[in-house]
Amino acid sequence: MESQESQKIADAVLGHLTFLYDAKTAQTAFDKLIGIIADFREETPELRQRRMNVSEKDVILITYGDQFQSPGCLPLQVFADTAHRYFNPMINSIHLLPFYPYSSDDGFSVVDYTAVNPRFGSWEDIQALRKGFRLMFDAVVNHISVRSRWFRGFLDGDPRYSDYFIALDPGTDLRSVTRPRTHPLLTPFQTSNGLKHVWTTFSSDQVDLNFKNPNVLLDVIRVLLRYVKEGAEFIRLDAIGYLWKTVGTSCIHLPETHQIVQLFRSVLDWVAPHVILITETNVPHAENISYFGDGANEAQMVYNFALPPLILHTLLTGNADVLSQWASELELPGKRTTFFNFTASHDGLGVMPAKGLLNDAEIQFLVDKTLAHDGFVNYKTNSDGSQSPYELNITLFDALSNPSGDEPASLKIDRFMASQAMMLALAGIPGIYVHSLIGSSNNLAGVAETGQNRSINREKWQQSEFEKRLANPNSIASQVFQRYRRLLKIRSKHPAFHPHGAQQIVLGNQAVFAVLRMSPSGDETILCLHNVTTDSQIFNVDSKLINTGGKFQDLLTKRLFASSKINLGPYQTCWLRTNSES
Repeated sequence: MESQESQKIADAVLGHLTFLYDAKTAQTAFDKLIGIIADFREETPELRQRRMNVSEKDVILITYGDQFQSPGCLPLQVFADTAHRYFNPMINSIHLLPFYPYSSDDGFSVVDYTAVNPRFGSWEDIQALRKGFRLMFDAVVNHISVRSRWFRGFLDGDPRYSDYFIALDPGTDLRSVTRPRTHPLLTPFQTSNGLKHVWTTFSSDQVDLNFKNPNVLLDVIRVLLRYVKEGAEFIRLDAIGYLWKTVGTSCIHLPETHQIVQLFRSVLDWVAPHVILITETNVPHAENISYFGDGANEAQMVYNFALPPLILHTLLTGNADVLSQWASELELPGKRTTFFNFTASHDGLGVMPAKGLLNDAEIQFLVDKTLAHDGFVNYKTNSDGSQSPYELNITLFDALSNPSGDEPASLKIDRFMASQAMMLALAGIPGIYVHSLIGSSNNLAGVAETGQNRSINREKWQQSEFEKRLANPNSIASQVFQRYRRLLKIRSKHPAFHPHGAQQIVLGNQAVFAVLRMSPSGDETILCLHNVTTDSQIFNVDSKLINTGGKFQDLLTKRLFASSKINLGPYQTCWLRTNSES
């Protein structure tokens, strides 16, 4: 049986390579890849028996490896200590943002894909985290640092790396290329063979790899397999949409890029079928979900990028109509796929995914609110040379509530926790940025120090200061953390929140975001109600949606209701179930 399955995957792998390259090149690459796979399978035979496994207990914390620091200690060791004491069991998975040696962009300009930054710790420290958490690693394979061995070889004229990067005549017409940044696309570098202008999508320190060279593809597959060997159960494909370049096209989401993601999936299905690929494509929703493929051949998870700006819009306007309508149309192409739901991350809050969902005036409203709340805005260059907002740089807590405003802290916390409960209610696996666990405020000092807008949401902490804030019950950090802990504890006990459970958005009340969740077995139904306004609201429960049998219970407060009219306080969340068991 396994040999039949292996032959099927082998045929798929050769098919992907033949799509990318001519027949001879594809066959040569295939033969090399078979050798790579054979060696890996021999080294890790136990991985072939594992299968993808997700449940309502899965919650992924998004964090930097040096997020927690302590004098005289390696950050990864400090992080492991903090995580085991404070996050387990409410969080069972950790997304460690790039922990490799890097030269810029807080880790996303990778110098060596297969090394742990010695300032952070070692591979042994990564292994220590596996004792209590599932791990997600970043595969930053669209680009690599100018200080990497690969690019140094290119500069020095090493024949092995001569075609690892994309050098073009600076007069080449590249106006059709989709740009996520405003700097020039080509960066000049002096090489042993003269001045060359090299493709740099994201910065002059991040040079794009040339996947038209099959050796680049094989080297990247070696990197992915190394991550699997080191314990990665989720692999995040950073900026994957820009992977393949063809002059004269947009150079984003090209068919070749999808073929490469499918190739990665085929290889992993062959050697480690439990590993989940998650694509990071900060683009409009329809383009984003295209990386699910047919539901069985591409990424098992995609970032639900439209969710953060829509939740922000909902809570700032007190109107859930746009969010509810969008969520009501969410579909998955297969039973092995799900969304990675999140409200904040290490990057800014992207507005491009809201294109077509929010109009220009509504997007400008978010921009204006961000600036009024002491945030910043990063822009992208359009094909006509104009610029438009790309992301909002601000912590989510301050995006939702003016840090200089006179609202009571309790109301700000209620509004913020509503945003988190809304995300947790939706079908998918939740991803929680570490700063959201304590409701962080803008790090304006960090922006002043680095000159980078994104530093506003990337503050690192001394472990002792973090513990001190949590120990103070009157602090915003402690109140947010304790409420988050309770939400996650309750959510993990109910199969209605399974990533593959059904969901129905209840339309008709713009003041309430209402989500009906059902367990995959159909044995449990929970109606999740979220008041998105500063006023009390009445929600009438339709007996056709949830059969109350005369009473039902709010899982969060244990309160029993004997009426179908639910009174929700400002920003209150109720998760209603039809019996009184918790």
